[in-house]
Amino acid sequence: EPRSAWCCLAWALAIGTMNSLVFLVNLLLMFVIFTIVLLPTIVVVYFGFQCHSQVLHSSARYCKSILDDNSSSALIILGFVIMSPLIVVAMAIYCSLARRLRLFMCFQPYSLAVYKGGRWCRYEGGVPCGCARSCNTQVKAWV
Repeated sequence: EPRSAWCCLAWALAIGTMNSLVFLVNLLLMFVIFTIVLLPTIVVVYFGFQCHSQVLHSSARYCKSILDDNSSSALIILGFVIMSPLIVVAMAIYCSLARRLRLFMCFQPYSLAVYKGGRWCRYEGGVPCGCARSCNTQVKAWV
């Protein structure tokens, strides 16, 4: 049966807050994983740009003694070349971790705010998230 207007508004606010928190957790997890996996690329490109004479031309000792313009250009190119496979690796790590933690199953539909008697979970168990051990393991996150 449908909820009253105020109850519907309160439930919609609660579900929207929960979905926003789940989204922020997903975003934070993705940011941390991508930062850690892409750290070699970030470092190589940073040193390449820092020591190139037409970009930043740092006066650091390693820029004067080790890296000239040709080696700085090689570092920049190397950094951008290794970026593509590392992005694929980072996305694979994020997707496997999100699937293992069932983060995509934590999003709740707004129909829970409109009708009484809806379950928090799409599974048996009444858990607010699909992270419980009692949930069906055959259900896919994209269904």
